[in-house]
Amino acid sequence: MKFEVIDTEPRNITVELDNTECFMPAEAVKVMVNDIEYHAENRNVFSIDGLEPDKEYEISIIDHEGICERKVIKTSYESVLLDVSEFGAVGDGKNDDTAYIQAAISSCPLDGTVYLGKGTFLSGPLFLKSGVHIWIDKGATLLGKTDRQSYPILPGMTLYTDETAEFNLGTWEGNPLSCFAALITGINVHDVKIFGEGTIDGNAQSGDWWINPKEKAGAWRPRLIFLKECSNVTMQGITVQNSPSWTIHPYYSEAINLIGLSIKNPDNSPNTDGIDPESCSDVNIIGTTISVGDDCIAIKSGKYYMALRHYKNTSNITVRNCRLNRGHGSVTVGSECAGGVNGVKVTRCLFDSTDRGLRIKTRRGRGEKSILQNILFENIKMENVRMPFTINMFYFCDPDGHSEYCQGKEFMEVNEMTPSIKDITARNIECAGVDVCLITVYGLPESKVEEVTLENIKAIYMDEKDRAPEVPVMMDGIDKMSGRGIFVRNTKKLVIRDVEVTGTVDSEPDISETDICDIENVKLG
Repeated sequence: MKFEVIDTEPRNITVELDNTECFMPAEAVKVMVNDIEYHAENRNVFSIDGLEPDKEYEISIIDHEGICERKVIKTSYESVLLDVSEFGAVGDGKNDDTAYIQAAISSCPLDGTVYLGKGTFLSGPLFLKSGVHIWIDKGATLLGKTDRQSYPILPGMTLYTDETAEFNLGTWEGNPLSCFAALITGINVHDVKIFGEGTIDGNAQSGDWWINPKEKAGAWRPRLIFLKECSNVTMQGITVQNSPSWTIHPYYSEAINLIGLSIKNPDNSPNTDGIDPESCSDVNIIGTTISVGDDCIAIKSGKYYMALRHYKNTSNITVRNCRLNRGHGSVTVGSECAGGVNGVKVTRCLFDSTDRGLRIKTRRGRGEKSILQNILFENIKMENVRMPFTINMFYFCDPDGHSEYCQGKEFMEVNEMTPSIKDITARNIECAGVDVCLITVYGLPESKVEEVTLENIKAIYMDEKDRAPEVPVMMDGIDKMSGRGIFVRNTKKLVIRDVEVTGTVDSEPDISETDICDIENVKLG
């Protein structure tokens, strides 16, 4: 079985099987380390733990037919291992271990590792240091404190002393607003690894973070992991759960690798997106499982002020071999996307029981820099995803979301506040358990979706008795749907080829206000 090594840590390595399957191989593979059987593995991406730093290992992976590939891999170098217990951390879940863990991080030299062993380490926000890694071992939990007084505030915007520029730290839903620091906070750090088989638990259910979530109390709610202007940061293997709001939030960062994580928040927890790269480049989300109370992955680039004064679009985002189990959207682009998004590739993933699969959402007012383009979904399996494909340019977020300006269906003048969407492709997709509508596209009359291509898609609907009518996209003036097939409004070019749908109430696609419509071999029934 061919494989690639996609991450090396001082104490483990992560490999990815080279196949065409989504998230898991057709049959489990056998993993050998130095000719000793390690275990059988039924995921495409997995780690081999219990290794030592700066040491070579021969890794063999054998598939069910006995085909074997071997590679010699060297773990990464580690200068020193600092155990937080030696700094005074108790790990009993009762004593406050914040200062002791932070002391270990601050004292650690370049290429050193801070170690959390078995226990529950109660802590307030910790601030990362460049070149210092954190190992959260199996049986270890970093548990967030619940009192707001333990969380420093990150100011939203501060004017530089010479008044020539602004310094931004805090953020909330695309605007530069004061927020509490995250349990793990990185500000302008680089070359950091957070790895292991342990848990980072925000403990939000034990505090008041999810009570009156739309009200600001001292500052806006913290993320669980916040990375501001960071580079070359890897998180690997960790379970991350119970976040106060967005779980992992890379912000104006680059070269962020999120590998083999398990992200879990209750389905009724407010705004607890799984991963939200905002104004970032080169983000890799690989082999990760997400089940949350909002969007599993939400790709963003801020609201209008940030795009105008601190412009940075989001680019080169890869989502591969992930399992997105529950949430509003599996992979979402927007709606805070005023800086634009260019280059998203989602492949070999399983979407299970999310409301929507591919979800693109924007609105008037995001601005002319809000160009959402070059987005590719391919080789995806969806199960019980009620609305697999949605593109919505009338998304009714923000206080003015229901205004005539946002929701008016008549042509408006194109200006500096008009967003655009183009070059969206979905191909080689299998959907089972569709409910509301397979494909919904609704562009602006003055800014039509420029090109949408849907190829080689097979969909089977759930039984009619199990369906629940619902609006397919969050906009005003659209009727509830049930069992619908293809519903498209306001596109410049629409290409639909080799689409087979079973169980829809429609006999043909419902398409209007589309300039070029290329439909071939589409079967609805």
